[in-house]
Amino acid sequence: MAREFQRGHKAKISDLTAGTDLYVGVQISGPGLTFDISCFGLDADERLSDDRYFIFFNQPKSPEDSIQLLGAQSGDTESFRVTLDRIPSQIQKLSFTATIDGGGQMSQIAPGYLRIVAGGEEVARYSFDGSEFSTERAVMLGDLYLKDVWRFAAVGQGFDGGLDALLKNFGGEVAEEEPEAAPPQAAVPAQPQAPAFAPPAQAAPPAPAPSFGAPPAPAPAPSVHTAPTVVGTTPTAPAAPTSPQTFTPPGQTFTPPGAPPAGQYAPPGAPAGQFTPPGAVAGQFAPPGAPGAFPGQAQPFGGGTQLAPVPPEANVRVVLTKYAEAPVGDRWTEQNHNLVRATLTKDAPILAKQGSMVAYQGDIDFAHKGSGLLGKLTGALTGQGMSLMRCTGNGEVFLADEASRVFVIRLQGEQLYTSAQGVLAFDESLETEVRRIEGAGLPGGGFFSMLFSGTGAVVVKTRGVPVVLPVGAATYVDGNAVIAWSAGAQAVTTTSLRLRRSGYARQTTEAVNLQFRGAPGNFVVVQPFEV
Repeated sequence: MAREFQRGHKAKISDLTAGTDLYVGVQISGPGLTFDISCFGLDADERLSDDRYFIFFNQPKSPEDSIQLLGAQSGDTESFRVTLDRIPSQIQKLSFTATIDGGGQMSQIAPGYLRIVAGGEEVARYSFDGSEFSTERAVMLGDLYLKDVWRFAAVGQGFDGGLDALLKNFGGEVAEEEPEAAPPQAAVPAQPQAPAFAPPAQAAPPAPAPSFGAPPAPAPAPSVHTAPTVVGTTPTAPAAPTSPQTFTPPGQTFTPPGAPPAGQYAPPGAPAGQFTPPGAVAGQFAPPGAPGAFPGQAQPFGGGTQLAPVPPEANVRVVLTKYAEAPVGDRWTEQNHNLVRATLTKDAPILAKQGSMVAYQGDIDFAHKGSGLLGKLTGALTGQGMSLMRCTGNGEVFLADEASRVFVIRLQGEQLYTSAQGVLAFDESLETEVRRIEGAGLPGGGFFSMLFSGTGAVVVKTRGVPVVLPVGAATYVDGNAVIAWSAGAQAVTTTSLRLRRSGYARQTTEAVNLQFRGAPGNFVVVQPFEV
């Protein structure tokens, strides 16, 4: 089963697969949108120091074939073959990106993913949708990077400026070539046999396994799709000055040849007629040191185009469009960092923290449910109880809690531990149980947590941006700051006399740590705030 990644999650490749011959597939789409999907091979400073490792539609492979563009196949919009043990030592990171070719924004994209396949089996998947973005036109989806060993990170970071912004971020510049000078795309012959790392065969209709070479495809029309070229800074020759024309309206004084027009000054040695400084538009004079215009304003001394007035009502539409309701993804959609939307049907209710509803649409019924639903232990005993409401019906419910950040964690027959304070809502189909973590000398004899099991989603909330820590041999977390942890991690309560007075935000709080132990791949989520 593929390991699901959220934005910001990282893992060693060796924890996902023992192989080094990887297939990286990207699926991204949107109504009326066209995408360029590329791979940037970066050095230790995360710079594109060798443009031969910018793998895109017009340069489909690296010099030693360690990175190859394969094309659309097996349900993926674009795919790559990456052979980790053949990548040269100066390349320390591979950044897989998607940019919109033409108009549009990343907020318009449908649910998509970046996945890693090894040995014919999908081992990692990072899912995303338009609710994670707004006006961006380019996004870094995921990285393969070398830090002692090769690792994978789900990134999901956007750029408003598109491909130009990405290239500048990686230390390059874009020079647009003339359409007729654009070199034709070289066709790379496909290998006759499917590679072992290819994704598993699709059920129906059967999809062909990916080949080692880019699939034959017609070269894109230069007028629509212009290949970017990474270049250095090239000075641009100034345009040849335009010869000014002198016009004398009827009834006005005639200007003798060789003299400047009335009211204008020509410095000594200037050519006869109207004087135009180099680089300025004929008939308009910009004095040395004159300031330019602010963005969106006309040039005060010429050289710019006066913008048309903006109708007053357009300002309202422009502002509010940025905050429009996100496109429907699946049952749970992150509207923004602080708001989640649940799409309900009559046969699939949810449980949410009482009072967390901020809006709803449709025929929805809300009923109070006490903490007894969470197990035999009550909130008075465990300190982990919740006042819940049951949401049923057909429609949409918007949930939030004091502007906390919200994250949707989807379980596929898996288990997840959380603290009750960190839960905003969850599918009623999930099994829930209160667990006690034993600890000597603690009030009530232990620390209590909630265990979610089954298939469904849990929405957790944090104060501030959390950090996901890999569980190591000695990982300690303040019991008031922990939000969630993987079911494979063992939590043990400890006390720390050294931190009793200096390491906690409240000196009156019992100095209780949770120590986490577990095999590689386990994690714990910590918020930058003590509840």
